[in-house]
Amino acid sequence: MSDDITPELFTHLARLAALELEAQEGEYLRHQLNNQLKAIHELEAIPLDEAVSATSHGVTFPPEIAPPIRDDVLAPYPHPEEIIAQAPESEDGYIVVPDIPHTEL
Repeated sequence: MSDDITPELFTHLARLAALELEAQEGEYLRHQLNNQLKAIHELEAIPLDEAVSATSHGVTFPPEIAPPIRDDVLAPYPHPEEIIAQAPESEDGYIVVPDIPHTEL
């Protein structure tokens, strides 16, 4: 199987993701991504019975024994100041983060 992600495509994707990679790092990551794609293609080639439904996790539950979906419950942390105190910089109870400059690609 030839590489699905060519050097040109990887360079384009790295630019879109605003990644600054050395040539050796980029080639390593491209190789790793192609290995992952190869593994996915191998999994896709496994013949499956059409009666077997796809699952999003390894444990299937028939509807009659499936655990009920829990309601989302807002549970604020009782002492947010403890979390804010760990931040390198904070202002008015908020964590200050560095500005991320955006450039046109």
